[in-house]
Amino acid sequence: MITAPRTLADRVRPESTALVLIDMSNDFVHPDGKTARLGGRDVSAAWTAVPAMQRLHAAARAAGVTVVHVQHTTLPGGASDSGPWVDARRRATYSAPDICLDGTWGQEIIPELRPADGDLTVKKYRYGGFTGTNLELVLRSTATTNVICCGVSTNVCVETTAREAFSREFFVVIPADACASWDMRLHEATLESARHRYAVVTTTEEILTAWSGVQPS
Repeated sequence: MITAPRTLADRVRPESTALVLIDMSNDFVHPDGKTARLGGRDVSAAWTAVPAMQRLHAAARAAGVTVVHVQHTTLPGGASDSGPWVDARRRATYSAPDICLDGTWGQEIIPELRPADGDLTVKKYRYGGFTGTNLELVLRSTATTNVICCGVSTNVCVETTAREAFSREFFVVIPADACASWDMRLHEATLESARHRYAVVTTTEEILTAWSGVQPS
């Protein structure tokens, strides 16, 4: 008989959970990154979510939770481009076609959330962290059944990754205060859809409470 976790603590058990930090790269959230400098995006909302992500990152490592940084990437010379993708990027709000160019400062994860020893990093080339990547292999190899998705933007890459995780039979948790969008109305609308259809929407504090006192195995 198939059963679902009954409590949040069950959904974030360290031995079966991965914290997935999505697109916290300079080009997306730094004031000198391409979305702010070229796209004219106000990145302040993203920075309000950084402290929550820092707390989750530290607590996950202390509890023995797998940590995966999903890093958006554009390959030089258009090697990762396609017609539909380029068309979408040209029309995207607050962005640039060569966002997070591989090997550049813009692709690097912000110092506040820099990967620590033992963290895993997965490069992605589309909105979703599973599309054309080894993310599922990494999660299956670490016996992960539950994923905590956070980062930016809630309504694009976080949502796509969370939906892809759900479609691959992972239990999905989204801490609302550890995500952000350039338009927080879209953030709220995305979370409302998530809680009704494919994820448990919670807070950083509730996850930290579930991890408190846990000794890593």
